[in-house]
Amino acid sequence: MRPDIYSAKPEQFGAYSENRSSSEQPRNWYALYTASNQEKRVEQHLRMKGVEVFLPLYTITKRWKNRMTMKIDLPLFAGYVFVRIALSERVRVLESPAVVSLVGNGREPLPLPDAEIETLRTGLRLRQVDPYPYLKVGNRARIRSGVLAGLEGVVVRKDDRLQVVVSIDAIMRSFAVHVHADELEPCP
Repeated sequence: MRPDIYSAKPEQFGAYSENRSSSEQPRNWYALYTASNQEKRVEQHLRMKGVEVFLPLYTITKRWKNRMTMKIDLPLFAGYVFVRIALSERVRVLESPAVVSLVGNGREPLPLPDAEIETLRTGLRLRQVDPYPYLKVGNRARIRSGVLAGLEGVVVRKDDRLQVVVSIDAIMRSFAVHVHADELEPCP
């Protein structure tokens, strides 16, 4: 099941983008839904267009049949890339190859909190993360210290270590991060 997505023909935006320039509009983070296995291609294409883009990655070690092993970077949220744009720029983004749509509520794209994206950008460089199935129920906790401080998620155990599964509700995706018990506080 996929979240509601917003996709429309470029000519439907003509009147709106003519009335306000992109420099007058605030820039917000939005989630882009991409074609399958095209996240890195979309990121590269949008960077070449001068769009601020963020593709969270995690690393796995892959072993092939010929016993070769290699570290590979994969998208943390399969099928999604984050972009920071003004709403008038959405046509330019939607016209990019392998971009399916902007994630929204069916009528308009929904912006993501700047603080959440910035915390992800800085925190993912300093912690080991793994994708995790999206969860809606369970004991919620807030990370109170460290580079991911402020993020909330569900506490789980893996290999005798604590993990917090953090969910991005707008795209219905989650990731798990290893934490120490003293870094957590229960959510009300």
